[in-house]
Amino acid sequence: MSAAFRLSKQAASASSRVIPQTRNALRTVSSAFTQQARHSSSQPLYPGHVPLNWFEHAFMLAGSSYMALTAPARHDMVAAVGDLTSGPVLPALRDQMLASPEGRRILKERPRINTQTVDMQKLASLPEGTLGRTYVTWLERCHVTPDTREPVHYVDDPELAYVMQRYRESHDFYHCVVNLPVDVTSELAVKFFEFANLGLPMAGFAAAFGHLRISSAKRQRLFKEYVPWAIKCGGSAKSLITVYWEQRWEQDIGELKRELGLWDAPEAKWPKPRSES
Repeated sequence: MSAAFRLSKQAASASSRVIPQTRNALRTVSSAFTQQARHSSSQPLYPGHVPLNWFEHAFMLAGSSYMALTAPARHDMVAAVGDLTSGPVLPALRDQMLASPEGRRILKERPRINTQTVDMQKLASLPEGTLGRTYVTWLERCHVTPDTREPVHYVDDPELAYVMQRYRESHDFYHCVVNLPVDVTSELAVKFFEFANLGLPMAGFAAAFGHLRISSAKRQRLFKEYVPWAIKCGGSAKSLITVYWEQRWEQDIGELKRELGLWDAPEAKWPKPRSES
């Protein structure tokens, strides 16, 4: 037997022993990595967080989208669609906040908007024409409260989850500063406005399908009057996610609107005061 043949046979024998060992080592590393990734992805990253894998995400999105269309009063399902579709846009909104001194303060301090954090009586005592007085008057006229906003559950990054929560809790300010109530047509107008201003998919989703629930006469007015206003005003205004509303309570509402590049929506029908209901 030649020396070359013996060396080749020895190398093949060694290779037959090493390759299985290498494969086993790779399997061990891969298994450990997979288990670690699965473990880390299943741990909530903030209070209320519900981690989902890709299948759960897709299943939840399909189910919540169906419920949001067929039962729009299910605000939890509407909010779930917002969470599940917001992924590509939230980093851009965060970047807009980081580029603004006011937005950076919001991200640092992470304020919340509800009746526990906002002194409504103090706002009611502010002079007419201030943001605070206008906001609390709007809440009363529309018979709503800031306490009804759903918490974020399905955004995996804690900072991006706060950006989504901030948008959700600021929604009433958008109605307030453009002078719209909370009926279906006005809500759709604000969704078109939000989509033009912030680009959130849920706002576009609501705008695209929500009009199917209103009469043909209301739909005609929506697209003839409100949508052109919403696209023009929302698209040209300052990004509203960067506005620290709570630090502007005493600012004149007209001055604020000029600063932000906003103007009133077409006139809408307002609900009756509680005393007349």
